[in-house]
Amino acid sequence: MSDGQLWSKQLPLDRLVHRFTVGNDHLLDLQLVGWDLYGTAAHARMLGRQGLIPAADADSIIAGLRQIMQQVDAGEFVITAEQEDCHTAIEQALRGICPAAAGNVHLGRSRNDQVLTALRLYMKHAVFSINQDLGALASEFNSQAASHMEMLMPGYTHLRRAMPSTVGRWLLAFSAGLLEEQHAESGLLQRIDSCPLGSGAGFGLPLPLDRQYTAELLGFSRVQLSEIDCANSRGRHEIALAGWICSIGNQLEKFVWDLSLYSTEEYGFVNLPDQFTTGSSIMPQKRNPDVLELMRGRIAQLRAWRNELEQVHSGLPSSYHRDYQLLKPALFASVSGILELLAICRHILPGLEFHRERMLSACTSELFATEEAYRRVRQDGLAFRDAYKQVGIEVVGGKTGFSVDAASWQIPDDWQIDVETIGSEITVLASGNAELSANFMKQLDSLL
Repeated sequence: MSDGQLWSKQLPLDRLVHRFTVGNDHLLDLQLVGWDLYGTAAHARMLGRQGLIPAADADSIIAGLRQIMQQVDAGEFVITAEQEDCHTAIEQALRGICPAAAGNVHLGRSRNDQVLTALRLYMKHAVFSINQDLGALASEFNSQAASHMEMLMPGYTHLRRAMPSTVGRWLLAFSAGLLEEQHAESGLLQRIDSCPLGSGAGFGLPLPLDRQYTAELLGFSRVQLSEIDCANSRGRHEIALAGWICSIGNQLEKFVWDLSLYSTEEYGFVNLPDQFTTGSSIMPQKRNPDVLELMRGRIAQLRAWRNELEQVHSGLPSSYHRDYQLLKPALFASVSGILELLAICRHILPGLEFHRERMLSACTSELFATEEAYRRVRQDGLAFRDAYKQVGIEVVGGKTGFSVDAASWQIPDDWQIDVETIGSEITVLASGNAELSANFMKQLDSLL
């Protein structure tokens, strides 16, 4: 086993113990290596600016990191199990490019604040990426809502017909719900947007580091001040991000469940196009909505991954513990999982085929019972409770004293206004997110 690990204690480590402690971290860290390069570049610039290393060494390190980033972009950078993680792999690669300067690249930092910084950059980018796709899906729901706002359908409570609604009003619910998740981004981003670099192993460092400067170089809005809290925050931000992801998943789950029900033969309100369904190995007539069922299953996985993060993080005392290494798989899976779900949902939505006549036939007179009770209050002067009882007796007895032509029912004027209001807000938030994301990546790319 190589003695090139950053933590090398000058004594051998049992091979089985080494394999167990590394796990698949060297593979997972391929998702962090680019972010670690940015963090290392900012750190090197700060060391040179503070006179802690020669300016020429800082320049050599930056040039070397730029070469490594090119390998990463080309998919050629490899992290071995012997190296364990991206931090060792980067430093060893630097030694091959600028051996004299590379020896100082770890001055003034620990792997603890190094990985915290890389993860914080990864999560910040993930928030921007998720919110971009979230906004696109919210906009698609809103567009479909506008197109179907006058297509009448029953509204349901307890899976029983309740009041008249429309396909557009149903779809608008998901547009509005995802808009709320867009708003939630700002609070989450505020939590994540602090720089832990320079906190070392959690107790500060006896060097004149300029933590504010590195925070600015990396596009963070502030320094995370308490060094011990930097260490304690490992897992805290991952759980917050996973919680937001689960909340988005909960919105999608309701849509998928509704769509699963409404597309059954028993409802017959909507069809999935044939290209979105699978068949049966024994029943030739089957058109199975596997995509919806797998979406439900993957949304359940989002909650499982959040729970995994909670379980690994909970019950630990202050400062760093190796348990935290096990947070990475669930974090990465949560981010990739929600991005896949947002993409497939947006792909499915425009292809849905709604059956106007089937939904109209389901809008029977009792669906308008509440509206009739209100009519008797306003036109006949009855108290609401009297009108409520009167209409209820008629409905239960099957002898309604009112009839409604569902086909001529007019939607309230403000329903279309709601679509426009929500759509405008989605657009504004999406534009703001795109600008923040572009500025963030522009700042990071300027480092290399």
